[in-house]
Amino acid sequence: MFDSHVAVLLDQAVSLVNTLTDGEARGRAYTAPRGAELPDAIDAAVSRTAASLPRTIDAVQAEHLVRTAQCLREVFQAMQDGRTDAAAETVNGLLRDSGARPRLGRSGDESWQMHFHGANDSFAAGCSAGCATALALAVGGGLAGRLGVCRADRCDRVYVDTSRNAARQFCSTACQNRTKAAAFRARKDAGG
Repeated sequence: MFDSHVAVLLDQAVSLVNTLTDGEARGRAYTAPRGAELPDAIDAAVSRTAASLPRTIDAVQAEHLVRTAQCLREVFQAMQDGRTDAAAETVNGLLRDSGARPRLGRSGDESWQMHFHGANDSFAAGCSAGCATALALAVGGGLAGRLGVCRADRCDRVYVDTSRNAARQFCSTACQNRTKAAAFRARKDAGG
């Protein structure tokens, strides 16, 4: 499966997409935060352990991450639709635009860690590079089928399937339960 660092970056990608893109979530319309709400929403969406860069999120960086989230969503949707070539092209664009480049880095006495951004990159550039690289490792590493879009009615949130049997179809237990309850009601109505 994914190593722990890549798993954190994939979780970060999921969180950015689900926080920063409009759509539907758990049966309701979802409007992503905008304007002055964006920096706090981004701060909440990105794990403190996932980014080694200073967390100054101004309006320019916030908009950068909104654009990144929209591209990340395209990758998840392409994989859901079986369009691996389209996903790969979008990931390549993200890698190019983010300036992703692997390097080892550390703070103080911490152990060396793999980073996919330059030491002086902005928070937004670093997050974008990390997410792009994690998706590249998934799409190019035979695990692209683990990227999904919720199959529940009126939900388009994304997820990474980390189950053993690769059978996940929903972004959350709430969506899975909603779908099962609807199927039960439909069977009950049809039978009696």
